[in-house]
Formats: sequence, structure tokens, C-alpha cells
Amino acid sequence: MKTHDFLQTYPACYSGQEFARQYPTMREVWDACPRADWLLWILRHVGLSHHEIPLRRFTCACIRGTPIKDGRTVWDLLSDPRSRKAIEVVEAYCAGEGTAEDLLNAANAAYVAYAADAIVSGTTAAATTAAAYVAHAATAAYTYADAAVYAADYVADDAAAARLWQANELRKHIPNPF
Repeated sequence: MKTHDFLQTYPACYSGQEFARQYPTMREVWDACPRADWLLWILRHVGLSHHEIPLRRFTCACIRGTPIKDGRTVWDLLSDPRSRKAIEVVEAYCAGEGTAEDLLNAANAAYVAYAADAIVSGTTAAATTAAAYVAHAATAAYTYADAAVYAADYVADDAAAARLWQANELRKHIPNPF
């Protein structure tokens, strides 16, 4: 699909349009895109809602691996075991080893952890919010993927590096849709 045609149908933010217009096709845009949030936006508009498990896996990878500072990741900010457990439950669910009820229970526990962390630190709260969203069984796949992306962006020292890491990670979980 030609980039111009896609952007005519689905108007993107100004910076997203500026980036995309460098490439003649959306296939090239997908392969070169340096931001996971833009890739998630593209996925929404091409109607690929059947990627629930890959999006959950991507989201867990964002929590575990997005670099923030001093060699740490978002995972390192999850000081409450309930938040870490939520991610582990989602990973088990993706492997076919859990139920929607397990996800809901983990999400509820992670929300309690979030409430406690929000009082202590805004930075940690961003990470624990993402953990709660990731686990929540009733939340749309894109919503929890967005939560992980934005939480990591909030806590990263180098947002551009974190965004690029996430974009590359997303492409590992969801192949080019064009």
C-alpha cells in the first residue's frame, strides 16, 4: 500500500506523517519506524485485532526489557511482587498455562500494588500501572500494549532509545502487515 494513500485514509499526527512520507510504501514505513506507539497505531488501522497473544507477549517484553537507565529496565522498577507476578501470569497465559480468571486475579493484585506505589513514587507508579493493565483480562490488547510503551517512555532516560528498542521488539512479535 502506498504511504500517501494510507495517510489519506488514516490521518496520523504531524510527526508521524512527516516520518512516514519519507517512504513510498507502508511496508517500508513499518520496517523503518522507530516508535512502537506509531506501529501500534498502524496495527489498529489495518484491522489486525487478532494479534492478542503476540501483543500480550510484546507487552511483557516491554516491561522486562525496555532500557531505562544504569542498565536497568522497567522490570527493575516493579518493587512490589504483585506487579511482577502479574507479568509472569500473563506470560504463562500466553504459553497456554493459565486462564482468564488467573489474569483477572493478577490484575486485581497489581492494581493494589499500583495504588500503594502511586503514593511513594510517580516513576514506579507508571511501571506498576503498566503491569496491572498487562494482566487485566478485560482490557483490549492495544490498551495494555500502549500502557507498557508509555510507562517505559515515561521512565526512560533516553526516550528515543527506549522507543526504538520497543519498535524492534514489536516487529519480532508481529510481522510486517503490508
